[in-house]
Amino acid sequence: MATKKLYKSKNKMVSGVCAGIAEFFNIDPTIIRVIWAILALCFGTGILAYVICALIIPEMPDGTVIVEDRDDV
Repeated sequence: MATKKLYKSKNKMVSGVCAGIAEFFNIDPTIIRVIWAILALCFGTGILAYVICALIIPEMPDGTVIVEDRDDV
């Protein structure tokens, strides 16, 4: 079994951090974006965390294919 790696996504609104995290956990990117916005507005930590993640998480290499786990097959 291949190990999953966290990358910034090509499906991005700002820098691809939220979509990359959503792809890693195999959930809808909108859920991560809403949670991140709530953290940013309520506590202020979301903005700093986003900037740090944008700097640390690598870009997805060209040719990388995202394979989703499917339980309904």
